Amino acid sequence: MSVNKVILIGNVGKDPDVRYLDAGVAVATFSLATTERSYTLQNGTQVPERTEWHNIVLWRGLAQTAEKYVHKGDKLYIEGKIRSRSYDDQNGIKRTIVEIFADSMEMLTPRNVSQQSGAANQVASVSTASRQVSAQTSPQQQQSEHGLTDDLPF
Repeated sequence: MSVNKVILIGNVGKDPDVRYLDAGVAVATFSLATTERSYTLQNGTQVPERTEWHNIVLWRGLAQTAEKYVHKGDKLYIEGKIRSRSYDDQNGIKRTIVEIFADSMEMLTPRNVSQQSGAANQVASVSTASRQVSAQTSPQQQQSEHGLTDDLPF
C-alpha cells in the first residue's frame, strides 16, 4: 500500500492562471509559498527562514472558484497529491516540474482583507468536485488528451 498526500498552508504567489479546455473543463495554476520560520539551535547556531514554492493545479469547480476568489497574497489550505512531469524546454533540455494536484482548498484569508483586494462575496471554504473525475480517466490522462502539455514551467 502507498499514500500520496500533501497538506500545505501558504500564501498565493500570483493570481491563478485559468484556462478552459475544449470540453469546457477549467484548469487553474498558481504558485503557493510555504515558509519555515528561522530558529536558533541549543548550541547557538541560527537556522535562517526558508521558503519553498509549490506549483498548484486545480481542476473543474475548484479551478472556477479560484478564478473568482483567489488572489495573490491570500492564505490557503491545500490538500492534494504530488505529481511530476518532464518536458523539453526551448533549448531541447529535459526539465522536470513537480506539481500539487489539489483535491481540496480552504481559504484562510479573512473576508474583510479579501474584500479590500476586490474579492467581495468570498466563500470561506471549498470542497472539491475534482474527486468526481471519472474512474477510467485520471487528471493526468485528461491533461494529455486535451493538449495541456505546454512547455511553460509554472
